[in-house]
Amino acid sequence: MKRRTFLKGSLAAGVTGVAAGSSVLTPVFAGSHGGDAAMKPADAYKATSVEDALKALGITAEDSDKITVTAPDLAENAAVVPVEVTTELEGAEEIIVMVSKNPAVLAAKFKLGETADPGVKCRFKVGKSGDIVAVVKAGDKYYTAKKAVKVTKGGCGG
Repeated sequence: MKRRTFLKGSLAAGVTGVAAGSSVLTPVFAGSHGGDAAMKPADAYKATSVEDALKALGITAEDSDKITVTAPDLAENAAVVPVEVTTELEGAEEIIVMVSKNPAVLAAKFKLGETADPGVKCRFKVGKSGDIVAVVKAGDKYYTAKKAVKVTKGGCGG
């Protein structure tokens, strides 16, 4: 192992440890809803469809026009597709992003702090043409919206 690589890794691990210890960064695992044994995070990450992922997370969601999923209609390089999810729902607590045609559908789960803006921006590798699905938890309910993305090259399939 080269010294420079070792030092970079050590620095990154140290910064992450300090952030986690000071509650600036809180790790969230899909399905971790207060220790409910019926919900298994591993099952959500193994899900091959949006419906199976929602079932594994114990979520029933209804469509909402107060969630906006922004992504390109045509992803020329599907290896880095920019996705933004914003919501106008009051009291948004979580945002979950799924890519419907990826081998592992569940892409990300974000827990929002009380003062956080209700939105996230990420880049995802998209396997095939399909939907980017956003699920937002507000109060005790879940809401969903989606955006179709067409892939031309560079997705999970090659």
